[in-house]
Amino acid sequence: MRTYVAVLVCVATATAGGQAPLYRESFVLLSARSEDEARSKARAHGEALETSYRNERGELITWTFRQLVDVAEVPGEPLGDGTEIYTRHFRNFAAYTAFEPLLSGEDL
Repeated sequence: MRTYVAVLVCVATATAGGQAPLYRESFVLLSARSEDEARSKARAHGEALETSYRNERGELITWTFRQLVDVAEVPGEPLGDGTEIYTRHFRNFAAYTAFEPLLSGEDL
């Protein structure tokens, strides 16, 4: 068995009108014999995250699995302090800043 990391995106929507959807990106560790098996397990995990509940205002909040972004094998060395498990590359830092609320100080 090998260890893989999967990048999943889910979206939350509310019955209240006018609220923008909230997206969640998750990094999930999986054990699998191959990348194909890891992808299958990742999709199943994403679908298992789907749920609905009522918030404190009585609005129905629904989390839906949106996308399996990537699956990558984690290096074979033991996991420990400083182990890099996933690396993302991008070219547009302004776009990254615009979509990452924690960089702008926005509350979730």
